[in-house]
Amino acid sequence: MQKEISNEEKENITPTQTPNKKYSGIWETVKFAFIAFIIVWPVRAFVAQPFIVSGSSMIPTFENSQYLIVDQISYRLENPKRGDVVVFKYPNDTTKFFIKRIIGLPEETITIDGSKVSIETKDGEKIELDEPYVENKSSNNMKVQTAVGEYFVMGDNRAASSDSRYWGNLDEHFLIGKAFVRLIPFQSFGINPGHYDYNLEEKSQ
Repeated sequence: MQKEISNEEKENITPTQTPNKKYSGIWETVKFAFIAFIIVWPVRAFVAQPFIVSGSSMIPTFENSQYLIVDQISYRLENPKRGDVVVFKYPNDTTKFFIKRIIGLPEETITIDGSKVSIETKDGEKIELDEPYVENKSSNNMKVQTAVGEYFVMGDNRAASSDSRYWGNLDEHFLIGKAFVRLIPFQSFGINPGHYDYNLEEKSQ
């Protein structure tokens, strides 16, 4: 996952300007840049941030080079939900950013039997997930438990995703936020892209 920021300031001063006008123009540019910074920086740091999808781990939900705006404020007000598509710092290298889907919530048991994923919630409810967003399935066999503050995440392209199956549960402090808007390509524009509401589809065993 690659962040992309582009910011360029250009200054145009003609030879006929007097020194006072020249310095005045520079000062106005500096003031504008400072004001822009104090407005934009808090938004990027705490509210929303642009990301570009890089790779195939979320195909078909997200394609390579799609441009997303990630909501960074919601998880300050509420807990992540199963089905959320999230961006986070890769625990083994925090300079990298991954995009995956939340499958298991804290204090749950996740069982993967081939392409079937089952959940036992902390309340003891057993659920088999319906996952219509998965096209490329994989054949894993494992059982994993999450602790308080941990999430089990997987890519929708199960056959080509580095996720919790391989490097473990995701601690909540690595979370950046959830996919809020898909801007590019324009024909795929959408709010909460890729989100899937399991509450309507989950099947108790």
